[in-house]
Amino acid sequence: MGVEIITFGCRLNAFESEVIAREADNAGLEQTIVINSCAVTNEAVAQARQSIRRLKRERPDARIVVTGCAAQTQSRMFADMAEVDRVIGNDDKMRGDAWRAARNAFDTGASEKVAVSDIMAVKAMAPHLVDGYQSGLPRVFVQVQNGCDHRCTFCIIPYGRGNSRSVPMGAVVGQVRALVERGHAEIVLTGVDLTSYGADLPGAPKLGQLVKQILRHVPELKRLRISSIDSIEADRDLLDAIADDARLMPHLHLSLQSGDDLILKRMKRRHLRNDAIEFCAQVRRLRPDIAFGADMIAGFPTETEEMFSRSLDLVEECGLTFLHVFPYSPRPGTPAARMPQVAGGVIKERAKRLRATGERALRERLASEVGETREVLIESVTQGRTEHFVPVAIAGKKPGEIRQLVIKGHDASRLIA
Repeated sequence: MGVEIITFGCRLNAFESEVIAREADNAGLEQTIVINSCAVTNEAVAQARQSIRRLKRERPDARIVVTGCAAQTQSRMFADMAEVDRVIGNDDKMRGDAWRAARNAFDTGASEKVAVSDIMAVKAMAPHLVDGYQSGLPRVFVQVQNGCDHRCTFCIIPYGRGNSRSVPMGAVVGQVRALVERGHAEIVLTGVDLTSYGADLPGAPKLGQLVKQILRHVPELKRLRISSIDSIEADRDLLDAIADDARLMPHLHLSLQSGDDLILKRMKRRHLRNDAIEFCAQVRRLRPDIAFGADMIAGFPTETEEMFSRSLDLVEECGLTFLHVFPYSPRPGTPAARMPQVAGGVIKERAKRLRATGERALRERLASEVGETREVLIESVTQGRTEHFVPVAIAGKKPGEIRQLVIKGHDASRLIA
């Protein structure tokens, strides 16, 4: 056994796990399991801890290294676990010297487990070229931004990832070109606060300019996709690219969080309800077939039933297809954790209702697709994705191909082609 990576959380972690795998392998680590953790909810942290205990029971000879956002924000808690051999910080995990130091610590029997630097001291972001994803998937991620300068009252992530920093445009274009040359059909741009891209770079380019540069300078790229964005920061170039270039996929995932203005203010979000509705309407005028997803939180502190109902209504008013629903989870050290809390049972019930609303919206979208011909990226022998990120059940197709398929029906969660 060499190095095995267990990834929790977001798309950015998925990209970073590829870098970790390369650097840990280059450092010569063996018999090592790396937990790349998530800190977005208490449940995510608990899942990481449960996995650590289970893995140690199943493979007692393996060394266990914990990294990621939860390792950054709660390093001592993980270090105090008897099953854990090393805790590596969220910036440190991307550097080969951190993994060489880990191997040296294992070889010499060093007692100190924690190797976590000050994430707020990180001011720049080096590009991390992934030559080719180990998984060989047709869809791969490219990290263009990390960290966040905003301080939403519910969010611990800035303390796990630091302040916003960006990869220079030329380096991003170079990485996209390299991945396309290796046969990857679809590239997904990812970051913590993607629409803040470029503010720290010379000339302060925005995300839309980066998108246009990629599309212009990598003509062989078949599909470009954008991960979660903050709609209030979407720039004119990004909207132009959505309207004008079919290679930019007609699917946006929005960080909305709530449909009530007072809750949005208490969250310290930068948009209001009507901003979200108007943005979706504007983009739909530019690209009528676009599909929207959104992150939504149920049961934020002080949320009343009337406030929650506005979140339910927002699904229809914005025309959302895909919902990521998070039951509110108080994160220690955040302002929201000190606000009057909603009862746990109420949070759970509201999350269930919000998910049910999202499931109805998805079924309506699936029904509207029947009879259409879609360009489907084949992900595996059993599933593909349309341009709109809708999953499609398939059989007998070659992964990596993009095929025109007629949609025959759906099973309430996937299209059938």
